[in-house]
Amino acid sequence: MVSVEWKGKLAFEAFPPSGNRFFMDSRSDFGGEDRGPSPMETLLSAAGACSAMDVLSILEKKRQVVTAYRVEVSGERTPEGTFPRAYSSITLKHYLKGDNLDPVAVARAVQLSDEKYCSVVATLRAAPRVNSEWAIE
Repeated sequence: MVSVEWKGKLAFEAFPPSGNRFFMDSRSDFGGEDRGPSPMETLLSAAGACSAMDVLSILEKKRQVVTAYRVEVSGERTPEGTFPRAYSSITLKHYLKGDNLDPVAVARAVQLSDEKYCSVVATLRAAPRVNSEWAIE
């Protein structure tokens, strides 16, 4: 379970089971104070990091030496003023550098992450049922 606590205005601190707390906030033009990424930015970041972790692990097993790596994650959202402003599409673009990287190995690692291993991407594709409950304390 992750606990998310309000820290004033539109800022929240997340307390995941790992103990690695982090802030999320809204931009100042939406009433926040820019104290952290927005929840939607965090969602894209989670997809990129999850996929990259898989790709690196797979390439290491294939004895591929990666010296630099980034994933650019972009999302298309419904127009402003439309609610909810969900992502209608998400694109992950992987950029790798390394010593004699095999393009076939890289392509396969990205494919395996995308289709088999990345739990974040799999969750987004599955469109899980979301339930909301409430209590007054």
